[in-house]
Amino acid sequence: MPPLPGGDLEDAVLAAIWEAGSVSAPDVHQTVGVPRGLAYTTVAKVLDRLRAKGLLTRRRAGKSFVYTAKVRREHVERARAGDALRRLLASEPVPAIATLIDAMEEIDPELVAELSRQVAARRRSRRGS
Repeated sequence: MPPLPGGDLEDAVLAAIWEAGSVSAPDVHQTVGVPRGLAYTTVAKVLDRLRAKGLLTRRRAGKSFVYTAKVRREHVERARAGDALRRLLASEPVPAIATLIDAMEEIDPELVAELSRQVAARRRSRRGS
């Protein structure tokens, strides 16, 4: 997995590309940069950074580049969630797990049941059954 996007602007640019499929740099600027009052060059630098991280590909189309996401949104979201959980659970995992379960229950009580099903499935697959 390539490095995660860093910060709100990289997230917004990547989200605009996921939404569009393939999009030119000027269009990304219109979608993300203009509403934020950013210069075109700022958006272009973000596109270059995301490309350098391996998150985007680009091809020339006339005078500008058209960008396409190299990774799916689900992969980035899963990696980001895993990263956050590793940081959360690192020092004191048991209280963090209890808090996570409480939060899941508040969001949707069925999420705790789903977690239980996922844990059981993972254990079965590790046992080879």
